[in-house]
Amino acid sequence: MADGKRNTFQFIGRDMAVDLGTANTLVYVRGRGIVLNEPSVVASNSKTGAVLAVGVEAKGMIGRTPGHIVATRPLKDGVIADFDVTAKMLRYFIQAVQKRRFLTKPRVVVCVPSGITGVEKRAVEEAAIQAGARSAYMIEEPVAAAIGSGLPVHEPAGNLIVDVGGGTTEVALISLGGIVTSEAVRTGGDEIDDAIISYIKKEYSLMLGERTAEEVKMAVGSAFALPDEPHAEIRGRDLVAGLPKTIVVSAEEIRQAIQEPVNAIVEAVKVTLDKAPPELAADIMDKGLVLTGGGALLRGLGERIKYETGMPIHLADDPLSTVAAGSGECLEEFEALKKVLITAS
Repeated sequence: MADGKRNTFQFIGRDMAVDLGTANTLVYVRGRGIVLNEPSVVASNSKTGAVLAVGVEAKGMIGRTPGHIVATRPLKDGVIADFDVTAKMLRYFIQAVQKRRFLTKPRVVVCVPSGITGVEKRAVEEAAIQAGARSAYMIEEPVAAAIGSGLPVHEPAGNLIVDVGGGTTEVALISLGGIVTSEAVRTGGDEIDDAIISYIKKEYSLMLGERTAEEVKMAVGSAFALPDEPHAEIRGRDLVAGLPKTIVVSAEEIRQAIQEPVNAIVEAVKVTLDKAPPELAADIMDKGLVLTGGGALLRGLGERIKYETGMPIHLADDPLSTVAAGSGECLEEFEALKKVLITAS
């Protein structure tokens, strides 16, 4: 009976897992699954500091606000760049999914990059506590992504995960529930967008905004030559005339534009393979690697890695939500999986 009571009490607490990403934040609520997926953007009034919008609404304001309203991304390269804004954003998301506020404070599991420092861990923990968490745990993103992809992480066998996020790409070799070796590069979807902006500026003297660059990447971006490649119309501001202008670019041009960040991602995979112990390396060559994260949706990325490494490549079923799903699984099976969680102390 006491057991049943305790379980009911835990359920009332509505523990949650937060995938605090550079580009998007996902929230998983215990017993309900992923209930929120919004851009990690906060729009605030620079005069008063008041938060005006968070998530989708704030993203729509990027590049379109008057001087005193600033739309910012409080996370850079997967870690907290602006502590106060991150805490406000977390509070907003936690309250958005916790309808009945009078219930107990939730336990919160937050996903963090694998190379995170002690100071950054404390910042994450403090932000979660400030946002209303009872206690905060952390899980390394590659481990969460591997669990969410259904890999047998607790077995003594090599599992290679490549998580291409908005700000970072993490490649990790996981065995027995821990990271054996890993490589993180500060290259991801944002770097690819920046490369497109730079290329169009240099080749066409056309200034693009962040949102337009992201749309171009999704429409014609690719990491490997594919049949029937599309073209895209791009609208921007002509730097010479200062007027709006439309140009047409090919997929080949965009591939050339994003060559550098794509090479950095491929190189990170090669470096991790180079550091792998022989037995685990043999496992991976046999099983292949799992590609996940929003950047995994870039067309031809899997083919490019396969061409460079000769390994089988598997794309996760839902690359955008594997990290949140994996950290959520740690909540559902808290006692069984808590050994993969870390704390700031």
